[in-house]
Amino acid sequence: MIRTPLRPLARILPARLRGENTDRIEADNIRQRHEEMRDRARARAESRLLFVAVLFLAGFSVIGARMTVLASSEAVEPQASASSASIVAQRANIVDRNGRVLATNLITNSLYAQPKLMVEPERAAEELAAIFPDLKEERLLKDFTGARKFLWVKKKISPEQMQAVHDIGEPGLLFGPREMRLYPNGRLAAHVLGGASFGREGVHSAEVIGTAGVEKAFDDFLRDPALEGAPLRLSIDMTIQSAMRRVLDGGMKLMNAKGATAVLMKVDTGEVVSMVSLPDFDPNTRPRDLIEGDPSDSPLFNRAVQGVYELGSTFKIFAAAQALELKLVNPTTMLDTKGPMRWGRYKIRDFSNYGDTLSVTDVIVKSSNIGTARMALNIGAKRQKEFLGSLGFFEPSPVELVEAPGAKPLLPKKWSDISTMTVSYGHGMAASPLHLASAYATVVGGGTLVKPTLLKVDSVKPGPRVMSEQTSRQAREMLHQVVERGTASFMKGTGYMVGGKTGTADKPKPRGGYHKDKVIATFASAFPMNDPQYVLIVTLDEPSENSGKKPRRTAGWTAVPVAAEIVKRTAPLLGLRPIESGPATGVTTVKY
Repeated sequence: MIRTPLRPLARILPARLRGENTDRIEADNIRQRHEEMRDRARARAESRLLFVAVLFLAGFSVIGARMTVLASSEAVEPQASASSASIVAQRANIVDRNGRVLATNLITNSLYAQPKLMVEPERAAEELAAIFPDLKEERLLKDFTGARKFLWVKKKISPEQMQAVHDIGEPGLLFGPREMRLYPNGRLAAHVLGGASFGREGVHSAEVIGTAGVEKAFDDFLRDPALEGAPLRLSIDMTIQSAMRRVLDGGMKLMNAKGATAVLMKVDTGEVVSMVSLPDFDPNTRPRDLIEGDPSDSPLFNRAVQGVYELGSTFKIFAAAQALELKLVNPTTMLDTKGPMRWGRYKIRDFSNYGDTLSVTDVIVKSSNIGTARMALNIGAKRQKEFLGSLGFFEPSPVELVEAPGAKPLLPKKWSDISTMTVSYGHGMAASPLHLASAYATVVGGGTLVKPTLLKVDSVKPGPRVMSEQTSRQAREMLHQVVERGTASFMKGTGYMVGGKTGTADKPKPRGGYHKDKVIATFASAFPMNDPQYVLIVTLDEPSENSGKKPRRTAGWTAVPVAAEIVKRTAPLLGLRPIESGPATGVTTVKY
């Protein structure tokens, strides 16, 4: 800082020599000093006033914000609680691959009673029974007049029910806030989602936990506060799921089937785009598990994952592919199909007389058990087991469902030569439709192992190689010929280049043996066959097509028409444009 001297001698001394009046110089100097002092004082005062104003503004802002929060929140009495006993009720949403909500949370209320505070327990019991028909008036009255100090009346009630209870005017009937799980699409993807229920409960909160499906498999993820409510994104497409469920439900009724399931999977990533199991249920009102009887009779039973079936002739392509891979045959190799084929006390027959010889391709096209069994004998039991194991048939499906680990394929107790032959055409070994979808995706997708997933993924690392690309191409052509001139000819009218294999297996009896008039009909397919992008599996439990003189139960008459309608409904939604009429040469993929 530059200080102004009291007497400016540098100006005064020269002024004296000139004979000028030096008092004026001193007066000007004093005035200048006073002005500088005044300016500094004013600046200090202004800065202090500004600081005080900022403090007042910040204080009033905090007070105003707090008052706004208090005014907009529900008034509750303060409650003491231990941090170790807190209940975390928050649960993240579940969305489909396009971000559409499949499961979310809804704020509702619970109803509980404190009988000691009741004034008219008889009237309260009577009016509650009228509001909630599932409650018994006698039981309520017994609880209200007994020694209990607390009891739950209803864990979840609607706003309308809450108002009706409030109008009773009984001080002993109280409400507690709840966060319940809501499935806005009802039955859609019910077996995938599973369901949720309450875990630990308090009067003012409840813990929502998964009970089945992905809700239970990803329970820790959905309840993790560190993820800040990030949704669980599934591979399921809600639009495809809805279309496929509608078609499968109609097909199941048309074919008089006991149950049905369908799986649509992406070949390159293993993403399950749609998984339907019928009959199904509404996860908002999930029914109770069956205590006795056949588990498959319950709507909770997921036939796509838990249904372990003999899948019949859909397995024949695996025998053919392995024989091609081992260079034991080529697509034109002729095989002896003269029947019946005898092996000890066993006889293997074909559905019809196909002649004395068939090429490997025609063995698949006409679905010859004898021709497939001969290929299996050349492969041998050891190599057959290794190949089927590499396709994932010896372990439970790795899909992210809590039910999957309990659905292990059923294998022959002793893998003898006759087992080798029967397994080659899908008898004597049972697996789930999801196992079949993964195996077909591996066969048609270039020969690398494909594992199913219910999570949306952008890309996956190719799995271990099971067969060469050449074998995969040859297998695709065989499957396409099955549609063009074989047992799946009902698929030809879809407008898409589809390949697949039918399979009809007699249904086993619980105590051994097989039913003569009950079958599991399956059609395993892929499309478009020039560049497979999707695998579709359709399985019907005990179908019967009754339009003719005799019931027709084979997959070609039952499962194939249903699968054809699914392809026609879903392929456009997947961005696949139909091919022109005439020879099938491919499809055009349209990006939306």
